[in-house]
Amino acid sequence: MAVRVADLLRVAAVVVVAVVVVGGVASAMRPLTEEELKAFFEKLAKYIGRGIKSMLQRPDGAYCFRLHQDRVYYVSERQVKLAASFPREKLMGMGTLLGKFSKTKKFRLHVTALDQVAQYAEKKVWVKPSAEQSFLYGNHVLKAGLGRISEDTPQYHGVVVLSMADVPLGFGTTAKSTTDCRKMDATGIVAFRQADVGEYLRDEDTLC
Repeated sequence: MAVRVADLLRVAAVVVVAVVVVGGVASAMRPLTEEELKAFFEKLAKYIGRGIKSMLQRPDGAYCFRLHQDRVYYVSERQVKLAASFPREKLMGMGTLLGKFSKTKKFRLHVTALDQVAQYAEKKVWVKPSAEQSFLYGNHVLKAGLGRISEDTPQYHGVVVLSMADVPLGFGTTAKSTTDCRKMDATGIVAFRQADVGEYLRDEDTLC
């Protein structure tokens, strides 16, 4: 089912209004503007679709998205209130880092969003054990390393990449549809890598 960004904006607006920003946190970490939310939701919905609503409407309390130094964080109302006890110049971030806006205001998901992407992903790609290391070194998923792919996955759709034991390894975008993957040769690209957990070692100094 198609996700309407306008519907997601309305859900987010309800949660954002419900969160009380206390003290000096507002100037250091603020709600996203409507334009920022649209760009962010369009990218996230590519992977998890209506799972965005589930992220915001949780049974354990109100959650929202916050922007700090061009980075988007997924935080609870309780975390926002607790952050008020820190001087705003000392606040580096809180909650889960989902990604960052570029200088041109394009949003990019980071590997730190993997838990959320894996939990709510609509489409999935599984890689064979022999292909895991290659993917974790930052390479794309090739047909030779493909274990499985969700049925009816279209081309250029966001997917979570899993091991055959269902361990999340990263995420990316399909290069071919499920049908086309069956006709590819072994060296063809099945999914373009966007992020993988190997980044925690390769890019640990710059990741966050």
